[in-house]
Amino acid sequence: MRVPAIHPQPDAEPRRTHLADGRELLYFFDAGEGRDRTGAAPADTRTLPPRPQTPLMRYDPLLAEWVSYAEHRQTRTHLPPASECPLCPSGPERATEIPAREYDVAVFENRFPAFGPGIGGTPDSADADAPAAGRCEVVAFASEHGASFAGLSLDRARTVIRAWVHRTAELSRIPGVAQVFIFENRGAEIGVTLHHPHGQIYAYPFATPRTLRQLESVQAYRAETGGDLFGDLLSRELREGSRVVARGQWWTAYVPYAARMPLEVHVVPHRNVPDLASLTAEEQEELSGLYLDVLRRIEGLYPTPTPYIAAWYQAPVQHPVRDAYRMHLQVTSPRRAESKLKYLAGSEAAMGAFIADVSPEETAARLRRALPLFATRNGGTE
Repeated sequence: MRVPAIHPQPDAEPRRTHLADGRELLYFFDAGEGRDRTGAAPADTRTLPPRPQTPLMRYDPLLAEWVSYAEHRQTRTHLPPASECPLCPSGPERATEIPAREYDVAVFENRFPAFGPGIGGTPDSADADAPAAGRCEVVAFASEHGASFAGLSLDRARTVIRAWVHRTAELSRIPGVAQVFIFENRGAEIGVTLHHPHGQIYAYPFATPRTLRQLESVQAYRAETGGDLFGDLLSRELREGSRVVARGQWWTAYVPYAARMPLEVHVVPHRNVPDLASLTAEEQEELSGLYLDVLRRIEGLYPTPTPYIAAWYQAPVQHPVRDAYRMHLQVTSPRRAESKLKYLAGSEAAMGAFIADVSPEETAARLRRALPLFATRNGGTE
C-alpha cells in the first residue's frame, strides 16, 4: 500500500531571516538535539551594494532555446582561500554570507543570480528578448569548509534532502517559475568557484530543453507502444543487472545502457513521481542513504576527489504529461582515469554526438567494488 506523502512538521520548518541587501536566508536543522531552533536568527551586519538588475534573455529560434545574459556574474567570488570563503560561518573578525557562528544546512538567494531577482512572467518565444526572471539559491551542506557530500552523516544527508523538498515545493509556487533544478557542481575541473561543500537551485522561467526532450520521448513512446518509457527503462536495467550499482525498496542506482560520460550513474525511483516534493517519507529516507552510497562509491574509485555534476531532473511545474515524468538524479563525471579527463571537444561540443571511452558495464562493475575503498580511506561509514 502506498504511504501518504510526508507533511513537514513544525520543528522541520526552516528558520527564516534576510541578509543585509534583502536576500532571503533559511536555516535547516538536523533532527533531534542540536542547534538552537528558538529565537531570532543572527543579523547580517555587513554593508552590501544593491542587488543587481534582473538579466535579460534572448531566444534562439534555431535551437528553440533561451539564453540568459547575466553580466554581473563576471564579478562573482572565484576560488578564494578558506580564510575568505563566503560560505563559512561568520565570526567576530569576519562576516560572511551566513551570519550564524555555526549551522547545519543553510539556503540563501545567490548574490550573483543567473535568473532573478525579478519574478513573474513566462517568456514568449515570439519576443526577441525577455527578463530572465526567477530565483537562484545556494545550498550550503555543512559549516565545515573541508567537508564533502560523500563524507556527510546520514542525518545530515536527510536534512539536505528535506531542504531540497522544501525548496522545490516553495519555489514551484512562485509566479512565473516553470521548472526547479537542483544541482551540485563539485571540483575545479567542473568549474566551481567555491570549494566549500554546496549546491545550487535554479528556478527557471521556462522549462529546460533537455527536460522537454525527455517528455517528448515519453509521449512518443506511449503513442507507439502504450507503455511507460521510464518504467520500461528501469525494468530493463533490473532484468539485465550488469549495470546496477545499488538497489533498495524504493530506488535503484545504475549506469545507463547508453551512458555518455566515463562516470555516469542514474538514481531512479520505482514509480513515476514528478518532483522531490512528491516523494513519500519512506522514499525520502531511502534516498538519503542510497545517494550517500553512490557518492561514496564514486569517491572510492581513486585516491583523490573526483569532480562531478549531480543533477536532479524534475518535471516542469506545468506540463500536459507532468504526471508521466519520473524525477531522477544523474551524476556524471568527466574523469576517465586517475589522471585523465574526458573533454567535450568537436563531436560532443559541436554536434552533441558522444563517443564514450569506457563501457557502462565496466563502470558499474568498478563502482560495485569501490565502496570498501572509500570506507578504508575515511575511517568507515555509517
